[in-house]
Amino acid sequence: MADPQERPALIDAFSAYIRLERGLSQRTAVAYTGDLDDFARFLDKGRDEAKLSRADLSDARRYVMTLMGQRKYSAAAVRRRIASLRAFFKYLKRTGKRSDDPLSDFKPPKEPKTLPKVLTEREVAKLLGAKVHTDDEFLFARDHAMLELLYAAGIRVAELVGLNTADVDRERRTMRVTGKGNKQRMTLMNKTAVRALNRWLAVRPASQTDALFVSKSGNRLTTRMVQYTFRALKKAAGIERFASPHTLRHSFATHLLEHGADLVVIKELLGHENLSTTQIYTNVSLEHIRQTYDDAHPRDKNT
Repeated sequence: MADPQERPALIDAFSAYIRLERGLSQRTAVAYTGDLDDFARFLDKGRDEAKLSRADLSDARRYVMTLMGQRKYSAAAVRRRIASLRAFFKYLKRTGKRSDDPLSDFKPPKEPKTLPKVLTEREVAKLLGAKVHTDDEFLFARDHAMLELLYAAGIRVAELVGLNTADVDRERRTMRVTGKGNKQRMTLMNKTAVRALNRWLAVRPASQTDALFVSKSGNRLTTRMVQYTFRALKKAAGIERFASPHTLRHSFATHLLEHGADLVVIKELLGHENLSTTQIYTNVSLEHIRQTYDDAHPRDKNT
């Protein structure tokens, strides 16, 4: 990112606009600012603000070609840069700094369709049975309760750390989850997850926060802390291939589908807006079944 003293004032004004008027997070504002810094350097090494404000569609296309060609950026990374530029040019038009929006019809590169990675049921069992911090009941109970909930309900990590104690009804085995866009939904958990929660809540210390999962200092956990915990348990379980906490969400949906759950039910549990989003798990399930078959059938072992 450029030195703020060298950055065109126009970028700083845009950054302030998206934080104060559009309400975007500081993290998003920093990312957008960095993208615009890079675009400004691409247009003119001398940081000419006029060139930045007058940039057109051909400039954006040349920039994208550079990102994908010389820099070898992924489609996802390029799409993020284009999103930053789009927001910037909309800002210029909205504030009267230019009369048009050159990127209004610009088509970003399509991301290659890849199937979500899932763990087998056996791998999930190994992960949830892995033992770390056995000499510390606080960490042991909390970490296992977190992973049990991730797999039991298929919730996102951000949804997990956002849970409050009042959101969980252990008797009815339900949870009130706040998902993307602050939309709330009710989801379910299994009896194994409830037992893990009971063990955790028996040692959870009194805290000023209502968070279901807290650190030893009594603060709500962050997503990074959950990711760290997952990596430790994954290593203890001896799972070498890539997996993240979000893999448990994909595994949850795939395993439910393979055991006969209705796709519409899975859609509601995951909190998807459209059934088409959930339908990808039908493809995952078929591929998962094929892989399990190939790994298990003895006929081709020696060929």
